[in-house]
Amino acid sequence: MAKLWQKEYTFNRLIEEFTVGVDYLLDADLVVADCLGSIAHARMLEEIGILSSAERQSLENELGFIAREGQDGTFAINREDEDCHTAIENRLTKALGEPGKKIHTGRSRNDQVLTALRVYERAMLLELARRGVKAVEALVDFGKENRNVPMPGRTHMRIAMPSSVGLWAGAFAEELFGHLSLLPAIYDLVNQCPLGAAAGYGTPLPLDRELTAGLLGFARVQNNVLYAINSRSGTEGWILALAEQLGLTLSRMAQDLILFSMPEIGYFSLPDELCSGSSIMPQKKNPDALELLRGKSISLTHAAAAVREYTHGLPTGYNRDVQESKEPFAKAARSVLLCLDIAALTIRDLIVHPDALSDAFVPEIYATDAAMELVVGGMSFRDAYRKVAADIGALKKRNPSETIETRTSTGTAGNLNIEITATAAGKLRQDFESEQNKLNDVLSGLCGFVPSII
Repeated sequence: MAKLWQKEYTFNRLIEEFTVGVDYLLDADLVVADCLGSIAHARMLEEIGILSSAERQSLENELGFIAREGQDGTFAINREDEDCHTAIENRLTKALGEPGKKIHTGRSRNDQVLTALRVYERAMLLELARRGVKAVEALVDFGKENRNVPMPGRTHMRIAMPSSVGLWAGAFAEELFGHLSLLPAIYDLVNQCPLGAAAGYGTPLPLDRELTAGLLGFARVQNNVLYAINSRSGTEGWILALAEQLGLTLSRMAQDLILFSMPEIGYFSLPDELCSGSSIMPQKKNPDALELLRGKSISLTHAAAAVREYTHGLPTGYNRDVQESKEPFAKAARSVLLCLDIAALTIRDLIVHPDALSDAFVPEIYATDAAMELVVGGMSFRDAYRKVAADIGALKKRNPSETIETRTSTGTAGNLNIEITATAAGKLRQDFESEQNKLNDVLSGLCGFVPSII
């Protein structure tokens, strides 16, 4: 089939293989988004007199069929097509003739792929909000349920001060939500429509960019057409920066759970169904999912760095280098969503062992408490510190639960204030659910059904 840029010569096969890479495979994720962009573009072309009503309707119908095939994974994109955009246009031309040849009027593959990516990224962020809040709420619920269960606090991996399971879980809940609180700003950056920018310099046609932006449910047009093209990989970079931070937090949580669920420590246990086994050792139940959370967090960091670097030092306008950002972005987008699901599942099913946690409260964990008691009695902190340090062996065991109750400052084990995170996470969930419902209405108006983009 013809390439969109086909000229009167035969493309070298080695150059074709090199320049196409795996783009034609990755573009399976963009078929639905690209069809939506094309339907909006067709309606606009009718509005400015390029397409007749009958031509626009025939294009819409065929694009609707292709979108459903894209959802089902049955729409074929071959290496010779280079990308989904060519495969879709070739299908339209073969099925409809002249209308198919007109669909690309007023746009370039530059703004076409950018629009499809924005539609995809927007859907990905909505899904990230849903799954991210689910993970936060799992930690909040776990923290509330175990707010009074004592847990040794550690620094440098050594026993430090009295803490609680609630404080541990609440820390991760707040940290995850802190990252997710950036979502509205990133979503706002993504939620602008580049369609009509063409190759970065617009066209002499009177394109109604506001119309296509509205049809696709974008908040606004991405105004400067050259900025629109320059922003390729920029929005992906912001999304992956957030994904990287989420991954780093989940990695630390996974590491804690691997250590604290070791039989030698036994603070927690992982249900059997969350563990794999060994092919040689009959007794093994391995925390593979938690280990992969650690590993995948590194992959997210690599992806974020790669996408940033592909745009480093590029001149103004479209450059083919940015094609390389598509693969790490697509892989990382899927990975971070799955990581959040694994985290929520693990926390929800985690088994707590209060006796093992209490038994770990050795006398020296109360050293700072003892020093503070001397301070309350009138001694300076430095003298109290030295007095306790000089006679650590004199410290006695205490009731761990009672020591938690003495910590009443905001955010400490005795005053978690975890409801603040629960309320904020609930608000974020509601806001993004509302946006999702709005988009479902808008996009179903384009293709006749609620499209599954992710």
